[in-house]
Amino acid sequence: MILTISGNPGSGKTTVAKLLSERLKLKHYYMGGIRRQIAKDRGMTIEEFNKLGETDPSTDKIVDDYLVKLGKTEDNFIAEGRTAAHFIPDSIKIFVDVDLRVGAERILKDLTEKGQKSVRNETSAVTVEGQMKLLKERNASDAERYKKYYGIDIADKKMYDLWLDTSDMSPEQVYEKIASFVRSYRVSKDNQKPKSKPKV
Repeated sequence: MILTISGNPGSGKTTVAKLLSERLKLKHYYMGGIRRQIAKDRGMTIEEFNKLGETDPSTDKIVDDYLVKLGKTEDNFIAEGRTAAHFIPDSIKIFVDVDLRVGAERILKDLTEKGQKSVRNETSAVTVEGQMKLLKERNASDAERYKKYYGIDIADKKMYDLWLDTSDMSPEQVYEKIASFVRSYRVSKDNQKPKSKPKV
């Protein structure tokens, strides 16, 4: 079983991916973490790295090639990344959405209260409105790059098996929704498999 989890910043996709990984005993591959580390190694924030990517496709190709390889060589894992559903089409594809303001509030809280600024390697605003502006710019940059290089709209609901808005949900509630969906999805798929021919 392969799950791909995509979503908007502040939606809680990393938190729920970790919960699913722990409880379903699946490996967790976090593409955002890889990109953030590459940006950091180059002395750039993730926003600066994304901006560079608008004219330099190699910034995305590193993780996208990795996703393709994972899909072809491994099983029983979770791939978390904004293009994961596209590059691993045989996965159970989940998109975790969130209201822009709620996402901004969550990220600002992480960056200020939880001391995640170094880990996230991203620009922090002073106000929620400022953080919302940063998120709009980041989402626009991502959308532009993926449309330009791959011809895809990552916000197209038809790409996904499950689209979940987490604005009013706790991490535990998000986990339960996804875990329940995955269980029913697998049962449905198993029932569609052709029956083996009886022995004669």
